[in-house]
Amino acid sequence: MTVLWIGPEAEARLTWAGLLAALEAGHRRPRAEIADLLLYRGDDRLLDRAAWIEGLGALVKVATIVPGNPGRGKPTVNGSVNLFDDVTGEMTALIDFHLVTKWKTAGDSLLAARRLARKDARRFLLVGAGTVARAMLEAYRSVWPEAEFTVWSRTRASAAALGLPVAEDLEAAVRAADVICTATLATAPLIRGDWLQPGQHLDLIGAYTPAMREVDDAAMARARIFVDSRATTVRHIGEIMAPIASGAITPADVLADFYDDPARFARHSADEITIAKNGGGAHLDLMTAAYVAGVVRG
Repeated sequence: MTVLWIGPEAEARLTWAGLLAALEAGHRRPRAEIADLLLYRGDDRLLDRAAWIEGLGALVKVATIVPGNPGRGKPTVNGSVNLFDDVTGEMTALIDFHLVTKWKTAGDSLLAARRLARKDARRFLLVGAGTVARAMLEAYRSVWPEAEFTVWSRTRASAAALGLPVAEDLEAAVRAADVICTATLATAPLIRGDWLQPGQHLDLIGAYTPAMREVDDAAMARARIFVDSRATTVRHIGEIMAPIASGAITPADVLADFYDDPARFARHSADEITIAKNGGGAHLDLMTAAYVAGVVRG
C-alpha cells in the first residue's frame, strides 16, 4: 500500500463544515479505543496518543513539547501523525502534525460551541493569543461571520499581534462576552465564576494535565458542563479533577460527551451558562486525519 504524505499545503482544501460533519460521523461509530503516554524530562514532555476506531482505522500521534525551543528559534511543539488502515494495519498516510493538531483542536471546540453557544452570540473573547487562538478565530468566523472579537493575554504584545481589540481588564472582558475561549498554559484559574453572566458559553482548551486549569470551582459549579470525551477528561485534566476533588461538582455534573445523543449535548435555555472542556483525545486526531486524507485522496 502506498503511504500518502500530506503536508500543510492541504489546508487550502479543508473546510470547517466538512470537518464538523466528519467529527459527528466519527462519533456515530463504535467508541474509540484510546491510550495516552506522557513522559517528562524537567519542563520538557513527550506525549504519545493512540486511537483505533472500528471501521475508520488507527492512529498514532507523537509530540514533543520543549518550552525552551523559542529561544533556539525552533517551535515549542513538534511531532508526527501516522494513519493506519483499519483492516490490514498498514500505514496509509503520514500527515503534517501541525495541520492535524490545528484542525482537530479548533474543530473540537467549534463543534461544542455550535451546539451550546447562543445562536445570536456576537461578542467573542479569546483568552490567550497563541496558535490555538488564531485557529479559533478562523473557526468561529465560519459559523458566526458577524462575530466581534476581543483578545486578552498576559503578554500585551502577543495579543496586539492578532490584530484585534485588546482587553486590558480580564474581568470586564469576561463579563461583556457571549462566548469565552481559553487557550492558555495556566496552572491556576484565570477566570472566576462570579464574573460569569447568564447565557454565556465557555470553550476551555488550554489545560491538558492534572496540574492545569483555567477556571475556578465557582465557574464549574455555576455552569452546565460538557466534555468531548469523558474517557480523556474526567480523570485526566485538572479542569474537571480539581472541582470534583473539592466537592464543587461531582462526576454526574458532566452532562454529556460527543458520543451521547446530541439532544443531551445542547443548550436548554437562553440564560444558562455552559462550559465545554476540550480534552483533545487521539480519537479526535483520528477522525480529523481521516477527514484530511479523504479530502486529499478525493
